[in-house]
Amino acid sequence: MTAPLISALHVTRVLPGVVPVTLVKDATLSIGRGEFVGVTGPSGSGKSSLLYLLGLLDHPTSGEIAIDGRTTAGMTDDERAEIRLATIGFVFQFHFLLPEFTILDNVMIPMRRLGRRSASAMRARGEEVLSALGLGDHMTKRPDQLSGGQRQRVAVARALANDPPLILADEPTGSLDSKSTDAVFKILDDIVRKDGRTVVAVTHDLDLAARMQRRIHLVDGMIVSDGASGELDQDKAPLTQN
Repeated sequence: MTAPLISALHVTRVLPGVVPVTLVKDATLSIGRGEFVGVTGPSGSGKSSLLYLLGLLDHPTSGEIAIDGRTTAGMTDDERAEIRLATIGFVFQFHFLLPEFTILDNVMIPMRRLGRRSASAMRARGEEVLSALGLGDHMTKRPDQLSGGQRQRVAVARALANDPPLILADEPTGSLDSKSTDAVFKILDDIVRKDGRTVVAVTHDLDLAARMQRRIHLVDGMIVSDGASGELDQDKAPLTQN
C-alpha cells in the first residue's frame, strides 16, 4: 500500500501561557497524492494552525507529522527546512512578494534557497512556470505593476518553482474579487487534475470548498468531519462560518 503523501497522528498544538490556548487538538488525518482538500471551519477554529503544522512551519506540542512516510519528529530545523523547500509549496492570502524584485526573481527565491539548480536552470524553470500561468509577458515587472489576481498567480508560480508534490494554501483567494478567485481556483484545480499534485487549501468560502474533492471541517481545534465534499454538503456537520 502506498504511503500517504502527508499524515498527522494525534497532533495537538498548545500555546503556553498563564492560560494555555489549544489551537489544534488531537488531529489525525491522512492525505494522498493527487487530492484536492479544503479545510473549513469558523474563525479561530484552528484551520491555519493545522496547515502550518502540516507544512512544518510550527512544531506540534504532541503527536507526529509524517511527509511521504518519513516522520518529522526529532528532525533538526535544517532538515525540516529542506523538506519544506523540496516537498511543499506555500500560497498565502497575501502574496508576500518582495517589492524590489521582478516577478521572475521572486519566483526564483525558493530555488536559490534549495540550491539544487544552476543559475541558468533556475531562470529557465522560473520562466516556465510563469509562462504556464499566463505571466510570460510580465516577467520583468515588479509586483506593484500587476493586479491582485496576477500577483497571486505569481505566488502560485513561486510555490511551484521547486516542483513540489504538495501545495499548501492559506485563504489563497481571500483577498481577491470573484473573477480572480475563479482564475486562481482553476489553477489549483489544474495542478491536481493535470499535474497529479496534492493541494490542501484553507478557505472560509464554502462554495469554493464544495468544488474541491474532499473537505476537512474543524471546530474549536478539532476535526469534526472529513469526507467527500458532496457528502459533507448533505450531512449535519456544523458548517456555519463566523
